Amino acid sequence: MPRRRRDSVAFTLVVAASVLLGAIVMAVVIALSGAPGSLALAALLAALPVGPLVGCFMWLDRYEPEPRPLLLAGLLWGAFVATAAALVFQGIGMAGGSSSTETLAVWAPVTEELTKGAFLVLLLWWRRHELDGVLDGIVYAGMVGIGFAFTENLLYLAAAYDGTDGLGPGGTEALTATFVMRCLVSPFAHPLFTAFIGVGVGLAVTSRTASLRLLLPVLGYVAAVVTHSLWNSSTIDGTGGFLVVYGTLMMPAFVAFVAFALYRRRSERGMMRAALEDAAQRGLIPMTDIPWLVDLRARRHARAFARQRGGPQAERAMRDYQAAAIELAYLHHRYLRGTAPRDFAERGHEHVQQLNAVRPYVAFPGQVVPTR
Repeated sequence: MPRRRRDSVAFTLVVAASVLLGAIVMAVVIALSGAPGSLALAALLAALPVGPLVGCFMWLDRYEPEPRPLLLAGLLWGAFVATAAALVFQGIGMAGGSSSTETLAVWAPVTEELTKGAFLVLLLWWRRHELDGVLDGIVYAGMVGIGFAFTENLLYLAAAYDGTDGLGPGGTEALTATFVMRCLVSPFAHPLFTAFIGVGVGLAVTSRTASLRLLLPVLGYVAAVVTHSLWNSSTIDGTGGFLVVYGTLMMPAFVAFVAFALYRRRSERGMMRAALEDAAQRGLIPMTDIPWLVDLRARRHARAFARQRGGPQAERAMRDYQAAAIELAYLHHRYLRGTAPRDFAERGHEHVQQLNAVRPYVAFPGQVVPTR
């Protein structure tokens, strides 16, 4: 079995087993957190920000879409594995004498970012070929953060409604206040914290030096812990400190991160064009195909054209061709930067084979539609 195949199997087994175990632990925790009616309501409210947040990260991921099963694995890891492991670690800390304030300000950020970031480390270790740069790291980190936030919000909402959070008698008013604070005002918090780890991992993948490949994910983790700690600490002394941190740190950091992600997304087009043009000069892909591969609108137009002229099979061939070309572009970009992976030749050969196999059945607008 080829090494990449073995690594993929190992990753799948470890993640699947971890998710199953985490789901069992969290099912017990959630079952003990409130009555069935309050849990159902809490789950519904906690799920409301999930769709829009996932949609935002999927939009960022449009130039080189990541495998949907891996994105789902990130969500499940955050929702079950990271939450369960963080609860265990925090319980150990409290059993060792940590106060609730220390747990909130120190233990929670350290353990939660560690358990969330573990998924990115597993990707880096076993599925490195799926990580092509910073944007991929941000997308995977965002998925993990969204999953974690969902489960955490569910627990907080149920506790607020049942009055078991120690902040009041509970009921609809407490539930509404918690929903507004966690699901409307700050739904981006956990994805933002973990995105720092994603940036570190993404930079590590494309780094030319071994020391930076080790250091950058650690720096990303430290940044995630620091911002998470500042966020949690701001809630200890009431709304005053929270509003100061929210206005002066979190919102500017969020806006800066969004701008950075959009910049990286926009740069993808130029990077793909340069890489594919170099590949075309080497005879790996026709130069005339490139405009239909680097522009998102042109990609959609090419798929619609294929379906109109050749039906679902032609559209599937176009999708396969575009997917292989995109993978080749990112791989060739790393080759041009001098950061090609060890299996560069094997992966490049696979992509070129895929392109050559499907190219006879692909025609772009203005070209003659091939027949089988």
